Order: sequence, then structure tokens, then C-alpha cells
Amino acid sequence: MAEQIKKTRYALLDSLRGLLLLEMTVYHYLWDLVYLFEQELPWFHNDLFYWWQQSICWRFIFLSGFSWPLGTRPVQRALQVLAGSMLVLVATHVFVPRQAVTFGVLFFLGSAMLLLTLLERQLSRVRAGWGVAVSGALFGITRNINDGYLGFEQWNLLKLPEQLYLNKLTTYVGFTEAGFASSDYFSLLPWFFLYLAGYYSWRCCAAQGVLPKIFSWGSRCLSLCGRRSLLVYLLHQPVLYLLLTLFWHGKSLF
Repeated sequence: MAEQIKKTRYALLDSLRGLLLLEMTVYHYLWDLVYLFEQELPWFHNDLFYWWQQSICWRFIFLSGFSWPLGTRPVQRALQVLAGSMLVLVATHVFVPRQAVTFGVLFFLGSAMLLLTLLERQLSRVRAGWGVAVSGALFGITRNINDGYLGFEQWNLLKLPEQLYLNKLTTYVGFTEAGFASSDYFSLLPWFFLYLAGYYSWRCCAAQGVLPKIFSWGSRCLSLCGRRSLLVYLLHQPVLYLLLTLFWHGKSLF
């Protein structure tokens, strides 16, 4: 039964992934206008827009964790994602060094896939309901770890020792060294806890037998995009940048 679940594609999951990629593309289009083409969009910096951007990140990572048990060859897939993250790192450092990406979302996702592959035997012993609750709570309490605190968003509960924030290795884990800059930064902590919350949520759904009943519905167009998520992610920013460059260059000619 477990093997049958692993080999099944669920259209709803692909559709949700496709929808998130569409939202991400819209956000990055606006981000490019502000940070690469220096356009004034005051509402881009308001709280509502911030929470929309955060919701894209949260849903994408949660959904990735939820989908992990359904994949095949997890190590191979993780290495593909990590290779994609290296392309992003090199391309951004060469072409847009002021907005370069180090430890971006693809690097995190590849790392999370490998880490879950290593720990899955131990983690599977935890009851799914407890796993969701504990993982969610740990994500909430470590949300501000990059800034030197335990806490969530504007609520800083406990300042962490500065000695933890040393170098690139600690930055990768979540203890961000002074002076580190990246336009896309997702450390193992706190985000691996959100990834685990997705994984345990899948186990809850699988135990209740709701996967075939609920997750077989989806949009054909969004599903197609969701099934090619890595390719879409790698291509969307270069395509946006090219189109915006052509547009602004065309405007300057007239």
C-alpha cells in the first residue's frame, strides 16, 4: 500500500504547486521592477504585501514536505534541486551581484530532502498528529532565529548567544553571521520544521485514507506547471528579466 501511494501523482498537489509558482512569478515580476529596475511601488513594502510574500514561501515549503513521501528516488531528486540551486548562485553572483542568492530556497529544499531521507526511519516513529503539532510549534518559536532571537515575527521571546552566529556553516543552519547578505535566504532552521509539518500532515491524510478521495482533483494547466516545478522555477526569473529589459529598452528608444 505504501509503495502504491509513493507511485501515485495527485492532481490537486500538482495544481497547488502550479498556483504557487504563478504567485511566485507575479511577486518576482514586482520585485524585479523595484530592486532591478528601480521603479517606485510604495505598496510593495506594506504589511499586506509582506504577508502575501511570506504565505507563498510557507505554503511552498509545507507542500514540498507534504509531497516528499510521494516521490521516487529522493536522493537523486535532492541532488537535482541542489544542482539547480548552484546554477542560481552562480548566475546571480555573475549577472546581478548586488542581489546575489546564497543559501536560497532551492538549496534549502535539496538539503531538506536529503535530511528527511536520513532521518525518516526515526521520524516515522512519531505519531503523525504529534509530529504536526510539535513541528509547527518549533517553526513558530524559531522563526526569528536568523535575527538572533527565539520568537515569531515581531515577538522576540529570548535573545540567543552571539557566539552561535559565527560563519557560513552556522549561517546555513540558521545562525546568520554578521554582514551576510542574500536576496533569497532560507536556512535549515526554522524552515525544516515547516517542511516536517508538511511531511507529518501527509502521514495524517494517508492514515485517514483521504488521499485518493480529495487529492485526485486538479486543474490541467496548473498541474502541468506543477509537475515541472524545478524547470519553471529556474526559468521564470531569466525570462522576466529579459522581458523587462526589452520593455524598458524599447521605452528608452521612443
